[in-house]
Amino acid sequence: MADHDSASIVTLHQPRPKTAKTPAERAAAYRARKRANLPAVIPAPAPAPASIPSTTSCSTPVTLLPREDVTFPQRTSTPARRQVAPILLTIAALALAEVGVTMNAWYAHSLGSSETAGWLFLALGIAADLVALAAPSVAAGLWQARQRVTALAGWLVWLLTFIFAITASIGFASVNIADVTASRASRITPAVVTAQAALSDAMASRDRECRGGVGKFCREREAAVAQARQAVDLAVGNVTQTADPQTEASIRIVAWASMGTLRPTGSDFEMLRLLLLALLPQIGGVVLMIGRANV
Repeated sequence: MADHDSASIVTLHQPRPKTAKTPAERAAAYRARKRANLPAVIPAPAPAPASIPSTTSCSTPVTLLPREDVTFPQRTSTPARRQVAPILLTIAALALAEVGVTMNAWYAHSLGSSETAGWLFLALGIAADLVALAAPSVAAGLWQARQRVTALAGWLVWLLTFIFAITASIGFASVNIADVTASRASRITPAVVTAQAALSDAMASRDRECRGGVGKFCREREAAVAQARQAVDLAVGNVTQTADPQTEASIRIVAWASMGTLRPTGSDFEMLRLLLLALLPQIGGVVLMIGRANV
């Protein structure tokens, strides 16, 4: 029997040498081992009110559900509702300005001695009214912007144009009121017609009686003529008083409300009315400034 050396013995089953795995194979093996270690069903964790600190560690593996993108409705910022009063003030300011521009333009055009001069005065009146309308708002904005000198200059310009506009409005109001009053005072009412007819009859009777000389009956007819003239003057005076009923009614109301303490005359009320008619159409710039400040 031949001798066998242990070094010469060759094993029949030798382990296969391990080959190096590719990165893709190692990643697949890692995912397989991770899936094998997970439990079968794990409920989704309830949302916690506060976030878990990053230092907290869990021994039990947790399956994270895919995040769902939640869209929250965006709140559109609606502008604040404008108040009604500033809008009404703005509308009233523009209406007053339009009336003032029309009044002053008409009166300025009437001052021209020729057509060219009239149109020049008209343009001057319109420009002055527009400056008086816009200057208060601009000057107030400059004052808030701490541009004091420019703001004061704006107020000075407004004062000059305001005075010019007031004088033009006084002219317009006085001319139209005088024309209307004179037209009403010249009306022929039935009372005036009757008084004038009685005066004509009295004068005709006087002429017949006084034709032969001045006597007793002639003097009586002269007295009748004088009475008839007084009746005509009284009827015409009544028409003149009713030509401006607003003045008479206002005087009576003031006297009644003050229980006789205040007794204004017709001239007092006429001056007050003229001032208001001239002033109100020219305050559109101030009213516009107040309306814009509250928007």
